[in-house]
Amino acid sequence: MAGLLPRLTGDSLLSYFAFAAGITVGSAGNTFNRGFNVPGGAVSELIIRIQGTMNAVGDLASDMGSVIAGLRVVLNGETFFDFRNNFGTNATTGASATSVFMNAMGAGRSQEVNSSTTVRDYFIRVPVGRNISAGISRLEYTIQYSALGGAFTGASIEWWMNYNPAMENSVTIGAATSFLSAGAAGGVTQQIVVRVPQNVPGVLAGVMIQGGSAADTMTSARVISQSDYSIDTDMWRMLGGNLRNGIMFAQPAAAVANGLLTFSQKSLGNLFVPLFNLSLQDDLRMQITTTAAETFTFTPVIVSGIAGKPAPGAVQTQAVPVSVSKAILAESDAQA
Repeated sequence: MAGLLPRLTGDSLLSYFAFAAGITVGSAGNTFNRGFNVPGGAVSELIIRIQGTMNAVGDLASDMGSVIAGLRVVLNGETFFDFRNNFGTNATTGASATSVFMNAMGAGRSQEVNSSTTVRDYFIRVPVGRNISAGISRLEYTIQYSALGGAFTGASIEWWMNYNPAMENSVTIGAATSFLSAGAAGGVTQQIVVRVPQNVPGVLAGVMIQGGSAADTMTSARVISQSDYSIDTDMWRMLGGNLRNGIMFAQPAAAVANGLLTFSQKSLGNLFVPLFNLSLQDDLRMQITTTAAETFTFTPVIVSGIAGKPAPGAVQTQAVPVSVSKAILAESDAQA
Protein backbone atom coordinates (compact mmCIF):
# COMPACT_ATOMS: atom_id res chain seq x y z
CA MET A 1 0.00 0.00 0.00
CA ALA A 2 1.46 3.32 -0.97
CA GLY A 3 0.32 6.88 -0.64
CA LEU A 4 1.61 10.41 -1.02
CA LEU A 5 0.90 12.75 1.83
CA PRO A 6 0.03 16.31 0.87
CA ARG A 7 2.93 18.65 0.40
CA LEU A 8 4.17 20.27 3.59
CA THR A 9 3.19 23.72 2.42
CA GLY A 10 4.30 25.92 5.29
CA ASP A 11 7.80 24.53 5.55
CA SER A 12 8.10 24.38 1.79
CA LEU A 13 7.88 28.17 1.79
CA LEU A 14 11.02 28.40 3.92
CA SER A 15 12.83 26.21 1.44
CA TYR A 16 11.33 28.13 -1.43
CA PHE A 17 12.93 31.38 -0.44
CA ALA A 18 16.21 29.69 0.49
CA PHE A 19 16.49 28.16 -2.95
CA ALA A 20 15.58 31.37 -4.73
CA ALA A 21 18.41 33.10 -2.92
CA GLY A 22 20.83 30.24 -3.33
CA ILE A 23 21.47 30.33 -7.08
CA THR A 24 22.62 33.71 -8.30
CA VAL A 25 24.84 35.08 -11.01
CA GLY A 26 28.51 34.64 -10.19
CA SER A 27 27.76 33.02 -6.83
CA ALA A 28 30.12 30.34 -5.58
CA GLY A 29 27.06 28.52 -4.33
CA ASN A 30 25.26 28.84 -1.03
CA THR A 31 24.48 26.42 1.78
CA PHE A 32 21.17 26.34 3.63
CA ASN A 33 20.21 24.52 6.83
CA ARG A 34 16.47 24.06 7.18
CA GLY A 35 13.99 21.67 8.77
CA PHE A 36 10.32 20.87 9.10
CA ASN A 37 7.99 18.66 11.14
CA VAL A 38 6.62 15.43 9.65
CA PRO A 39 3.86 13.10 10.84
CA GLY A 40 4.63 9.55 11.94
CA GLY A 41 4.32 6.50 9.71
CA ALA A 42 6.26 4.22 7.35
CA VAL A 43 8.37 6.69 5.38
CA SER A 44 9.51 5.07 2.15
CA GLU A 45 11.13 8.06 0.45
CA LEU A 46 11.56 11.80 0.40
CA ILE A 47 10.70 13.50 -2.90
CA ILE A 48 12.36 16.83 -3.68
CA ARG A 49 11.16 18.98 -6.56
CA ILE A 50 13.18 21.96 -7.82
CA GLN A 51 11.74 24.38 -10.37
CA GLY A 52 12.88 27.62 -11.96
CA THR A 53 13.92 29.39 -15.14
CA MET A 54 17.49 29.90 -16.27
CA ASN A 55 18.64 33.08 -17.96
CA ALA A 56 20.04 31.21 -20.98
CA VAL A 57 20.49 27.64 -22.19
CA GLY A 58 24.27 27.91 -21.78
CA ASP A 59 23.92 28.43 -18.02
CA LEU A 60 23.77 24.65 -17.47
CA ALA A 61 25.51 22.04 -19.62
CA SER A 62 23.93 18.98 -18.04
CA ASP A 63 21.06 17.96 -15.78
CA MET A 64 20.00 19.87 -12.67
CA GLY A 65 21.78 17.35 -10.47
CA SER A 66 24.94 19.32 -11.30
CA VAL A 67 23.55 22.22 -9.28
CA ILE A 68 23.37 20.15 -6.08
CA ALA A 69 26.85 20.24 -4.58
CA GLY A 70 25.78 18.47 -1.41
CA LEU A 71 22.69 17.15 0.36
CA ARG A 72 22.51 15.87 3.92
CA VAL A 73 19.22 14.74 5.52
CA VAL A 74 18.64 13.98 9.20
CA LEU A 75 15.49 12.36 10.59
CA ASN A 76 14.98 12.62 14.37
CA GLY A 77 18.69 13.11 14.93
CA GLU A 78 19.79 10.27 12.64
CA THR A 79 21.71 11.13 9.48
CA PHE A 80 20.47 8.73 6.82
CA PHE A 81 21.55 10.52 3.63
CA ASP A 82 24.89 12.28 3.15
CA PHE A 83 25.94 12.86 -0.45
CA ARG A 84 28.44 15.27 -1.98
CA ASN A 85 29.11 16.03 -5.63
CA ASN A 86 32.90 15.78 -5.82
CA PHE A 87 33.64 17.81 -8.96
CA GLY A 88 30.50 18.68 -10.93
CA THR A 89 29.65 22.28 -11.85
CA ASN A 90 27.17 23.95 -14.17
CA ALA A 91 29.73 23.56 -16.99
CA THR A 92 30.30 19.81 -16.52
CA THR A 93 29.04 17.81 -19.48
CA GLY A 94 27.51 14.35 -19.26
CA ALA A 95 25.22 12.99 -16.57
CA SER A 96 25.79 14.54 -13.15
CA ALA A 97 27.12 12.50 -10.25
CA THR A 98 23.81 13.14 -8.48
CA SER A 99 21.70 11.60 -11.24
CA VAL A 100 24.10 8.68 -11.78
CA PHE A 101 24.10 7.88 -8.07
CA MET A 102 20.38 8.25 -7.49
CA ASN A 103 19.37 6.22 -10.55
CA ALA A 104 21.84 3.47 -9.67
CA MET A 105 19.61 2.84 -6.64
CA GLY A 106 16.58 2.45 -8.90
CA ALA A 107 15.64 3.92 -12.26
CA GLY A 108 13.67 7.10 -11.82
CA ARG A 109 15.19 8.37 -8.58
CA SER A 110 16.56 11.38 -10.50
CA GLN A 111 14.30 12.73 -13.24
CA GLU A 112 13.89 15.98 -15.09
CA VAL A 113 11.40 17.52 -17.50
CA ASN A 114 13.38 18.57 -20.58
CA SER A 115 10.82 20.32 -22.76
CA SER A 116 12.44 23.78 -22.61
CA THR A 117 16.01 25.00 -22.97
CA THR A 118 15.63 27.30 -19.95
CA VAL A 119 12.66 26.19 -17.79
CA ARG A 120 13.79 23.43 -15.41
CA ASP A 121 11.66 20.98 -13.41
CA TYR A 122 13.77 18.47 -11.48
CA PHE A 123 12.81 15.59 -9.15
CA ILE A 124 14.94 13.60 -6.69
CA ARG A 125 13.51 10.60 -4.82
CA VAL A 126 15.68 10.01 -1.75
CA PRO A 127 15.22 6.50 -0.28
CA VAL A 128 14.46 6.50 3.44
CA GLY A 129 12.85 3.27 4.69
CA ARG A 130 12.11 4.29 8.28
CA ASN A 131 9.20 3.67 10.62
CA ILE A 132 8.76 6.85 12.63
CA SER A 133 6.60 6.91 15.71
CA ALA A 134 3.15 8.45 15.87
CA GLY A 135 3.06 12.14 16.52
CA ILE A 136 5.40 14.81 15.23
CA SER A 137 8.93 14.00 14.04
CA ARG A 138 11.58 16.36 12.76
CA LEU A 139 13.43 16.31 9.47
CA GLU A 140 16.48 18.54 9.09
CA TYR A 141 18.48 19.05 5.92
CA THR A 142 21.56 20.82 4.65
CA ILE A 143 21.64 21.60 0.95
CA GLN A 144 24.49 23.25 -0.91
CA TYR A 145 24.09 24.65 -4.41
CA SER A 146 26.64 25.18 -7.14
CA ALA A 147 26.37 28.37 -9.16
CA LEU A 148 24.64 28.52 -12.51
CA GLY A 149 26.05 30.62 -15.32
CA GLY A 150 23.30 33.20 -14.81
CA ALA A 151 20.22 34.09 -12.80
CA PHE A 152 17.69 31.41 -11.82
CA THR A 153 14.33 33.13 -11.54
CA GLY A 154 11.02 31.96 -10.12
CA ALA A 155 12.92 29.33 -8.15
CA SER A 156 11.06 27.00 -5.81
CA ILE A 157 11.68 23.78 -3.95
CA GLU A 158 9.07 21.35 -2.63
CA TRP A 159 9.46 18.50 -0.13
CA TRP A 160 7.11 15.51 -0.22
CA MET A 161 7.02 12.46 2.03
CA ASN A 162 6.00 9.09 0.55
CA TYR A 163 4.47 6.75 3.16
CA ASN A 164 4.48 3.10 2.10
CA PRO A 165 4.07 0.12 4.48
CA ALA A 166 5.25 -2.20 1.67
CA MET A 167 8.80 -0.82 1.82
CA GLU A 168 11.41 -3.56 2.26
CA ASN A 169 14.66 -1.68 3.04
CA SER A 170 15.99 0.91 5.42
CA VAL A 171 18.58 2.83 3.42
CA THR A 172 21.56 4.74 4.79
CA ILE A 173 23.88 6.75 2.57
CA GLY A 174 27.00 7.02 4.70
CA ALA A 175 29.48 9.87 4.68
CA ALA A 176 32.05 9.51 1.92
CA THR A 177 35.62 8.40 2.49
CA SER A 178 38.05 10.65 0.61
CA PHE A 179 41.33 9.39 -0.85
CA LEU A 180 44.14 11.21 -2.66
CA SER A 181 45.48 8.89 -5.33
CA ALA A 182 49.12 8.76 -6.39
CA GLY A 183 48.23 7.99 -9.99
CA ALA A 184 50.77 8.36 -12.79
CA ALA A 185 51.19 7.31 -16.41
CA GLY A 186 50.95 3.56 -16.70
CA GLY A 187 48.80 3.32 -13.58
CA VAL A 188 49.50 3.15 -9.85
CA THR A 189 47.64 0.62 -7.69
CA GLN A 190 46.74 1.52 -4.10
CA GLN A 191 44.54 0.15 -1.36
CA ILE A 192 41.67 2.16 0.08
CA VAL A 193 39.59 1.41 3.16
CA VAL A 194 36.07 2.76 2.76
CA ARG A 195 34.74 3.44 6.24
CA VAL A 196 31.14 2.51 6.95
CA PRO A 197 29.07 3.68 9.93
CA GLN A 198 29.63 1.35 12.89
CA ASN A 199 26.21 1.96 14.42
CA VAL A 200 24.18 1.13 11.29
CA PRO A 201 23.11 -2.51 10.83
CA GLY A 202 22.72 -4.05 7.42
CA VAL A 203 24.70 -4.92 4.30
CA LEU A 204 26.44 -2.99 1.54
CA ALA A 205 24.30 -2.64 -1.56
CA GLY A 206 26.92 -0.65 -3.45
CA VAL A 207 29.46 2.16 -3.40
CA MET A 208 29.56 5.34 -5.48
CA ILE A 209 33.06 6.31 -6.61
CA GLN A 210 33.74 9.86 -7.78
CA GLY A 211 37.02 11.12 -9.15
CA GLY A 212 38.27 14.67 -9.03
CA SER A 213 37.41 15.56 -12.62
CA ALA A 214 35.24 14.54 -15.56
CA ALA A 215 37.77 11.96 -16.72
CA ASP A 216 38.27 8.26 -16.00
CA THR A 217 41.60 8.52 -14.23
CA MET A 218 40.66 5.38 -12.28
CA THR A 219 41.11 2.53 -14.73
CA SER A 220 40.20 -0.44 -12.52
CA ALA A 221 38.91 -1.36 -9.07
CA ARG A 222 39.03 -4.52 -7.00
CA VAL A 223 36.79 -5.47 -4.10
CA ILE A 224 39.40 -7.36 -2.10
CA SER A 225 37.05 -9.66 -0.21
CA GLN A 226 35.30 -10.78 -3.39
CA SER A 227 37.93 -11.08 -6.11
CA ASP A 228 41.57 -11.97 -6.68
CA TYR A 229 41.63 -9.67 -9.69
CA SER A 230 40.86 -6.07 -10.54
CA ILE A 231 37.96 -5.26 -12.84
CA ASP A 232 38.34 -2.36 -15.26
CA THR A 233 35.84 0.47 -15.19
CA ASP A 234 34.06 -0.50 -18.40
CA MET A 235 33.48 -4.01 -17.07
CA TRP A 236 32.05 -2.54 -13.86
CA ARG A 237 29.76 -0.43 -16.04
CA MET A 238 28.70 -3.57 -17.89
CA LEU A 239 27.89 -5.29 -14.58
CA GLY A 240 25.99 -2.22 -13.45
CA GLY A 241 23.88 -2.06 -16.61
CA ASN A 242 25.36 1.20 -17.94
CA LEU A 243 26.74 -0.08 -21.24
CA ARG A 244 23.28 -0.72 -22.67
CA ASN A 245 22.67 3.02 -22.66
CA GLY A 246 21.69 2.66 -19.02
CA ILE A 247 22.40 6.29 -18.12
CA MET A 248 19.68 8.79 -18.99
CA PHE A 249 19.84 12.49 -18.23
CA ALA A 250 18.53 15.84 -19.39
CA GLN A 251 20.58 18.31 -21.43
CA PRO A 252 18.91 21.72 -21.75
CA ALA A 253 20.49 22.26 -25.17
CA ALA A 254 18.77 19.09 -26.45
CA ALA A 255 15.29 19.98 -25.15
CA VAL A 256 12.26 19.57 -27.41
CA ALA A 257 8.64 20.52 -26.83
CA ASN A 258 7.47 17.05 -25.78
CA GLY A 259 10.58 16.35 -23.70
CA LEU A 260 13.76 14.47 -24.56
CA LEU A 261 16.43 12.71 -22.50
CA THR A 262 19.99 11.88 -23.57
CA PHE A 263 21.23 8.29 -23.38
CA SER A 264 24.79 7.47 -22.44
CA GLN A 265 27.00 4.53 -21.50
CA LYS A 266 29.28 6.50 -19.20
CA SER A 267 29.52 9.48 -16.89
CA LEU A 268 33.26 10.13 -16.91
CA GLY A 269 34.71 10.38 -13.44
CA ASN A 270 31.69 8.66 -11.87
CA LEU A 271 31.24 4.94 -11.24
CA PHE A 272 28.68 3.06 -9.17
CA VAL A 273 29.94 -0.38 -8.09
CA PRO A 274 27.12 -2.80 -7.18
CA LEU A 275 28.09 -4.96 -4.19
CA PHE A 276 24.93 -7.09 -4.02
CA ASN A 277 24.44 -6.89 -0.25
CA LEU A 278 28.03 -7.50 0.82
CA SER A 279 28.16 -8.37 4.53
CA LEU A 280 29.54 -5.82 6.96
CA GLN A 281 32.02 -7.90 8.94
CA ASP A 282 34.58 -5.23 8.12
CA ASP A 283 34.94 -1.90 6.38
CA LEU A 284 34.97 -2.09 2.59
CA ARG A 285 38.51 -2.69 1.36
CA MET A 286 39.36 -1.99 -2.26
CA GLN A 287 42.31 -1.63 -4.59
CA ILE A 288 42.15 1.01 -7.30
CA THR A 289 44.48 1.76 -10.18
CA THR A 290 44.75 5.40 -11.26
CA THR A 291 46.65 7.30 -13.95
CA ALA A 292 46.59 10.75 -12.31
CA ALA A 293 46.69 12.19 -8.81
CA GLU A 294 43.15 13.15 -7.81
CA THR A 295 41.01 13.22 -4.70
CA PHE A 296 38.44 10.42 -4.94
CA THR A 297 35.37 9.94 -2.77
CA PHE A 298 33.71 6.61 -1.93
CA THR A 299 30.09 6.80 -0.75
CA PRO A 300 28.62 3.59 0.73
CA VAL A 301 24.99 2.51 0.35
CA ILE A 302 23.84 0.42 3.35
CA VAL A 303 20.52 -1.40 3.41
CA SER A 304 18.75 -3.48 6.02
CA GLY A 305 15.44 -5.31 5.96
CA ILE A 306 12.41 -3.62 7.46
CA ALA A 307 8.66 -4.14 7.55
CA GLY A 308 6.54 -1.03 7.22
CA LYS A 309 3.83 -0.40 9.78
CA PRO A 310 0.39 0.22 8.28
CA ALA A 311 -1.33 3.47 9.10
CA PRO A 312 -4.94 3.71 10.34
CA GLY A 313 -7.70 5.12 8.22
CA ALA A 314 -8.35 4.82 4.49
CA VAL A 315 -5.43 3.29 2.62
CA GLN A 316 -4.57 2.34 -0.94
CA THR A 317 -4.79 -1.44 -1.17
CA GLN A 318 -2.30 -2.31 -3.90
CA ALA A 319 1.07 -3.25 -2.44
CA VAL A 320 4.06 -1.38 -3.93
CA PRO A 321 7.15 -3.23 -2.66
CA VAL A 322 10.16 -0.88 -2.59
CA SER A 323 13.68 -2.30 -2.26
CA VAL A 324 16.92 -0.53 -3.14
CA SER A 325 18.76 -3.88 -3.07
CA LYS A 326 16.40 -5.36 -5.65
CA ALA A 327 16.52 -2.18 -7.73
CA ILE A 328 20.34 -2.29 -7.91
CA LEU A 329 20.16 -5.94 -8.93
CA ALA A 330 17.49 -5.21 -11.53
CA GLU A 331 19.51 -2.35 -13.02
CA SER A 332 22.62 -4.52 -13.28
CA ASP A 333 23.16 -7.23 -15.88
CA ALA A 334 24.30 -9.73 -13.26
CA GLN A 335 21.25 -11.94 -13.62
CA ALA A 336 20.67 -11.51 -17.36
